[in-house]
Amino acid sequence: MNDDTTTPAATASAQTASPSYRLASLDQDFLLGDSMRGIRFLLEYAKADEALRAWGVRSTIVVFGSARVRENGPGQQARWYAQARAFARLASERGGARVHNHGVRDNVIATGGGPGIMEAANRGAVEAGAPTIGFNITLPNEQLPNGWSTPNLTFRFHYFAMRKMHLAMRANALVVFPGGFGTLDELFEILTLRQSGKAPQIPVVLFDEGYWRSVVDFEQLVDNGMIDAADLDLFRFAEDAEAVWDQLLAQGLQGVGEGQAPPTS
Repeated sequence: MNDDTTTPAATASAQTASPSYRLASLDQDFLLGDSMRGIRFLLEYAKADEALRAWGVRSTIVVFGSARVRENGPGQQARWYAQARAFARLASERGGARVHNHGVRDNVIATGGGPGIMEAANRGAVEAGAPTIGFNITLPNEQLPNGWSTPNLTFRFHYFAMRKMHLAMRANALVVFPGGFGTLDELFEILTLRQSGKAPQIPVVLFDEGYWRSVVDFEQLVDNGMIDAADLDLFRFAEDAEAVWDQLLAQGLQGVGEGQAPPTS
């Protein structure tokens, strides 16, 4: 009698235990491997896009600024925080974020989702009764989302590139408060896209002209032939929340009921 226990049926557990047998969609080792980086890019795009569509978010006003600013911080920090909060509130009231107009919302406040100026802007939008978006990012020192972005519109990204794409692709306007390397990176990326014609000519407003001129000598860029004089028209300055809104309107932003078309990517 053949008592061989090494038949296929007896060894099937070895096959099912193998990593190769896992469903591809459930195999984390496979999904997090180098070969799937493009798929992970796609997933980060699709997940946020699907949620934003479900909420009817057609366009945004993006607010950048330092994560280090505090509501009661030293120097100008308290003013910057208060004005970012005030701007987001009035923009949400006047821009259409609260109006679910035929299934769409326009000019929804969007930030990087972290603390500081981002928190202030998300907070102001909530105080206006509007949804507000937080595009958070995984960092070596974990950055948690602030407590003011709408929970179902709060996203976490691994890739800076995909986060930047989501920040830019629906933007009707960009408002930039004082900040450091990250804020400068985001500002100059949008200015480069505008300068090169790779993005719509959306309004860009820098808050606190004194700060920005102390940090960047824009005229020296012109004088040394690094940019054209006309490139200085890509942005304007403002000193308070109302002035920011006025500058956005002067550059073509449309508010509630004015039929603004969505930006194109």
